[in-house]
Amino acid sequence: MKDTTEERKAHRLTGHPWLVLTTVMVGTLLIGLDRTVVNLALPKIITDFGLTVSTAAWIATAYIISNAVFVPVFGKLGDLFGNRIIYLWSFVGFIVVSMLAGLSWGFGSLIFFRVLQGLVGAAVYPTAMSLIAKSFSDPKARAQALGIWSSSFAVSAVIGPLLGGYLVDNFSWRWIFYINLPIGIAGLILTILFLPHDQPGERGTFDWFGAVLLSGAISSLVLVVDQGQDWGWLSLASVLCYIGTLVFGVLVYRWETRHTHPIIDFKFFRNPVIVSVLIVSFISFGGMMGAMLLLPVFAQTFLHYTATQSGYLFVPMALALPIFAPLGAKLASSFDARYTVSFGMALSALGLYQLIHLDPAMTSMDFVMPLVLFGAGLGLGMAPLTNAATTAVPLNEVGMSSGLLNLTRNIGGAFGIALFSTILANATNANVLMVAQNSHIFGTTPAILAVAQQLIILKAEILSYGTVFWYASAAMLIGALVALFLLRTTVSGEDIPPEVLAEASAGG
Repeated sequence: MKDTTEERKAHRLTGHPWLVLTTVMVGTLLIGLDRTVVNLALPKIITDFGLTVSTAAWIATAYIISNAVFVPVFGKLGDLFGNRIIYLWSFVGFIVVSMLAGLSWGFGSLIFFRVLQGLVGAAVYPTAMSLIAKSFSDPKARAQALGIWSSSFAVSAVIGPLLGGYLVDNFSWRWIFYINLPIGIAGLILTILFLPHDQPGERGTFDWFGAVLLSGAISSLVLVVDQGQDWGWLSLASVLCYIGTLVFGVLVYRWETRHTHPIIDFKFFRNPVIVSVLIVSFISFGGMMGAMLLLPVFAQTFLHYTATQSGYLFVPMALALPIFAPLGAKLASSFDARYTVSFGMALSALGLYQLIHLDPAMTSMDFVMPLVLFGAGLGLGMAPLTNAATTAVPLNEVGMSSGLLNLTRNIGGAFGIALFSTILANATNANVLMVAQNSHIFGTTPAILAVAQQLIILKAEILSYGTVFWYASAAMLIGALVALFLLRTTVSGEDIPPEVLAEASAGG
C-alpha cells in the first residue's frame, strides 16, 4: 500500500531532518516519563490524600486509558489537518495540565488532570512518527531516525523511576508534574523553531461518532487488562468490560467500514506488513513492560533497594537501547529485516532467561549483562518495525498507521503487565505447596513453625519471580519466531487485494 514517488515528495518536509528528530524526541521522552514517573510517588500521594492502594492505582490507570483511547484519534487528526499544528498545541496543553496536576487539591482533581494529561499527550506519538517519516527522504536515514526515536519509549520508562524517586525523596510528589514545565517549555521552543509546516492530507469531515465508538472499545479493553487481576478475570466488572469491548468493537467495524474518512481504516488489516508489524510489536512491548514492572519490585522486596536504587538497575538497558537502535536500522537495510528483528527478540529472550535464577544474594552487577542483552535486542528490533509501519502506507496516512502502532504498543504493554502479574500470583500459590512438601522442619513449637512458614513463603515468592522471567523469555522467543516466519517489511502487488493497491496508488 504505497503512494507514488511524486505524491511522497509532495508530502516531504523542508526542515533539517535531524533537528526535527531531536525536537520530537524531547516530546516523546516527556510524555513517556509521565507514564512511569508517577508510580514511585503513589505512597506519598496515598498519605497526603488518605487513599487506599487500590484507589490510588487509578492515578496511573486514568492516564493509561486516556492516552490509549486518543492515540488513534490524534493520528487521524494529524493526517487531516497537519501534524505540526496538532503536535504544537498538544505540547501547550501538556504544559498547562501538568501545572494543574501539581496544584491538585484532592484525589478527584488529580484524576481529572491525569485524564487530561493522557489526552493531550496522546497526540505526540503519532504526530512525531509522521513528522520523522516526512522529514527523511533517504530510506536508510529514515530507518535509523525512526529506530533512535523508537528507543526513546524504553529510555523514558527507565529514566522515569530514577527521576521520580529523586524528586519524591528530595522535594515532594507535586514536583513529578512541575518538572514537566521547564522541559515542556524547552520542547515548545524547539517545536516553534525547528518543526516545519507539513502539508495536510485530503481534508474531510472528522469522524466524531467513530471516535466515540472507538473510545468505548479501547477503554473497555484497557480497563479490564489493567484491573482484571484485582477484580478477578471472571468477576462481574471484568465480564461487563468483555461485553463492552465486543459490542463497541463490532460497532466500530460496521461504522468505520462505511465512513469516507474513518479513524481507523480497516483496509490496513489487509496489508500484510501492517498486520505482521502489529503482532510482533504487541509481543515485544508486552514482554518489555511486564519485565520492567516486576524487576524493581523484586529488587525492593528481596534486595532491600530503595526506589531510586532499583531504578539504577535499568541504566545498562537505557544505554544499550539508543546504541543498538541505529544499528538495527543499518542491518535491516543491508539484510532482510526479518532476520534483524528476529535476532533482536531472541537476544532479548536470552537476557530475560538469565534472570530466571533470581536470588537475594545477587548484586547490582549481576543484572548488567542480562539487561544489556535485553536492551540491545529491543533496540535492534524497534527500528525495522517502526520503519515498516511508515513505509507501508501513503505519507498522508502515516499518522493513522502510527496511531495504530502506538495503540498496539500500549495495549501490548498493559497486557504484558497484567499477564505476568497473574503468573506471579499463581506461581506463588503453587510454589508455596511445592516448597512446603520438600521442606524438613525440625521442631513443632509455635515459634519454629511461624519462622518456617515465613521462610516457605519467602522461598516460594523468590521462585515465582524466576517463573515469570521464564515465561517472559518464552514470549520474546515466540515473538522471534513470529518475526522470522510472518514478518513482512515490503509490500508487492501480489500481497494486497487489487482494490487496496488501487486506493494506495491514488494516494488515498
